[in-house]
Amino acid sequence: MNSRISYDVIGFALFAGVILFGVPAILGYDAFELSTFSRYLSLAIVSMALALSWGTAGLLNLGQAATFGMGSYAMAMHLKLKASGESLPDFMGWNNVDTLPWLWVPFQSLTFTLLAGFLIPAGVGGLIAVFMFRARIAGVFVAIITLAFLVAFQLLVINQQGFTGGQNGLTGLAPLEIFGWVVDIYSVSFYYLVSACLLVALTLGLYLTHSKFGLVLRAIREDPERTRYFGYNVASYETLIFCISAALAGWAGMLYALVLEFASPTYMSVSFSLAIVIWCAVGGRESVLAAAIGAILVNLAEGRLSDVFVEGWHLILGVMFLLVVMFMPRGIYGLIVDAGRALKRQGSRAETVEYNPPDALLSQNRES
Repeated sequence: MNSRISYDVIGFALFAGVILFGVPAILGYDAFELSTFSRYLSLAIVSMALALSWGTAGLLNLGQAATFGMGSYAMAMHLKLKASGESLPDFMGWNNVDTLPWLWVPFQSLTFTLLAGFLIPAGVGGLIAVFMFRARIAGVFVAIITLAFLVAFQLLVINQQGFTGGQNGLTGLAPLEIFGWVVDIYSVSFYYLVSACLLVALTLGLYLTHSKFGLVLRAIREDPERTRYFGYNVASYETLIFCISAALAGWAGMLYALVLEFASPTYMSVSFSLAIVIWCAVGGRESVLAAAIGAILVNLAEGRLSDVFVEGWHLILGVMFLLVVMFMPRGIYGLIVDAGRALKRQGSRAETVEYNPPDALLSQNRES
């Protein structure tokens, strides 16, 4: 456990250095490129959030995009009201809504918006988790239930066009203003804001996975019945990690709405939720840091491939995913761990060879 902690600390320090200093220098502090990379960093948060529930506790949440979408809509609702000023948002007038719906009123406050971006996803995730885990639902059934919730929630958002903007989502958002600072997404300061959010989320994730709480979650993943036998309330642990994962996904959604300057039901699509699973699997679901790196690498590859291969980049990306699943089932993290173990074994063998010759020479001298 101690060696694993040291590896994660070293990896986190290297990652933080690359994100804070390496990436801006490589991109030449270009505003557009930094804004694009900020999008990758926000997606890294939702990927590491999934690693917390899936990799640590073995709970595959195929509805992670739903809580991500809740966070993005919370931020977009506040910015839409700010852009509308004293009048109703434009899409409400188009749908014959005369007064501001009660659901929208609290989002006039930035404090409420920021809290809602965390608490609403966590609350919804908690309700689903209580329903599932008190009934001892596990395995593939967790994935099915969360996927069904995702589809139902997306349909609800699309159908309530007068309140959510329907299929078009929420567009025409005002810039975010925090303590007099107007956030410009094409600025270095915004890039560092998103970077700081990712590093804070990773710090929390690493702390949880290496604490006693994380140890119990791994025990639940391996054998929930045996963990119950030792007196742990398995349902409570599963519910709590589900809520934390949902809250982090909502945080990522808020940042994503800022980067793209709109919120859309596509953020809650099945394809997007499956993409999160792929990012997590490519990086390695056993490590929150690896899952975040996986999201950055996959989205970076997607962006570069789409520029070079306008028509066939989906095929190339699909082949890459197949190769990862076939030859790296534990992702990049598993490959690095296996390589480290192999080097350690080679080192121990080298020490054995180094100490054996003198003994052999001594025995030969005695015989002679």
